[in-house]
Amino acid sequence: MQTVLRNVRPWGGAASDLRIADGRIVAVDAVETDYAAAESFSGDPGTQFIEGDGMLALPGFVNAHAHLDKSWWGRPWVPYGGEATTQGRIAHERAHRDELGIPSTASTSALLRALVAQGTTAFRSHVDVDLGVGLDGIRIVREAVASLGVPVALEIVAFPQDGVLRRPGVLDLLDRAAAEGAEHIGGLDPASIDRDPVGQLDALFDIADRRGVGIDIHLHDGGELGAFEYELIIERTRATGLAGRVNVAHGFAIGELSAARQQQLIDGMREARVSLTTVAPINAPRLPLGSLREAGIPVGLGTDGIRDLWGPYGDGDLLRLATRLAQLSGARRDDELTAAVRLATSDAAGFVGRPVHDLVVGAPADIVLVDAQNVPEALVAAPPRALVLVGGVEFPA
Repeated sequence: MQTVLRNVRPWGGAASDLRIADGRIVAVDAVETDYAAAESFSGDPGTQFIEGDGMLALPGFVNAHAHLDKSWWGRPWVPYGGEATTQGRIAHERAHRDELGIPSTASTSALLRALVAQGTTAFRSHVDVDLGVGLDGIRIVREAVASLGVPVALEIVAFPQDGVLRRPGVLDLLDRAAAEGAEHIGGLDPASIDRDPVGQLDALFDIADRRGVGIDIHLHDGGELGAFEYELIIERTRATGLAGRVNVAHGFAIGELSAARQQQLIDGMREARVSLTTVAPINAPRLPLGSLREAGIPVGLGTDGIRDLWGPYGDGDLLRLATRLAQLSGARRDDELTAAVRLATSDAAGFVGRPVHDLVVGAPADIVLVDAQNVPEALVAAPPRALVLVGGVEFPA
């Protein structure tokens, strides 16, 4: 059976009918005002019509850096505690997650339902893998996604939040996660957490190379220390042939360096095809998004943790988060505002293993409708999502 999403404006362009079959967009046609003629054209008497009322259509949002396993969403409020450092937050989380029942299928499912309702249709999720939780968090996140009733895209990063080398047994868990289907393995501040950047990165790249998975490394270390770790990552990406499969998450250091030093790292990332993801933090150095875009380096946007033991903030709305990214970047012109929305949608296809994620023939039918004149207005107003289709299926299903 075909579905026709009638009278929508893809990316604010001409009014169109989007034809959907088998979860994908199969045609983008001029608006057909005659339902009978449209049904006759499709050749399918069971064609389903959804009226778009001339609304702006965007691709589904791609959350390129989520922690879906950590949230206490839907539970009683949890006051924030712990020291305001990476190590302090790790220790606080480890001390209290069991009493809160984290990770939890119920909380993860509730969080996902809220995020998909806001138009996020694809996720790359870092899921904790450690000696306490083992691989249970990965199972829980997969079960929660499967429970949604719509074909949400998910890629897993097996994430060693408590460190790698300093916790004997974690490398074995990462290797097992990769063997059992995790698309990526993670790392965390090889210098400041494990105190052995060469050792941690060599071990991670060995697993990724043997198992044929990607790497997605949290890198909070700043200045020249962080730049050195960037260089180690770039070198190993080249050496192992993992071009296009390595990502630096956060990567604050690149925003603290001189323009010339920034350009050295950007050139290395471009040559090794290393990508970057950000969560648009308000208190971090500004990333050189323009230079990264000019170099063709993929940049993804994600929510990070949402209402978890690391912090009480977040509603998961990626359109609002794209607004914040645009503000922090100093964007004002229409092309800059539109670029922020593309960064959170079509440009992020590779972060969830898709060759294309857009409103074009052959793309998954992940479509979000909003009441806005154009894409810049949608960004600055972040209106309610009037309709969310995931693989052509309306959510809630």
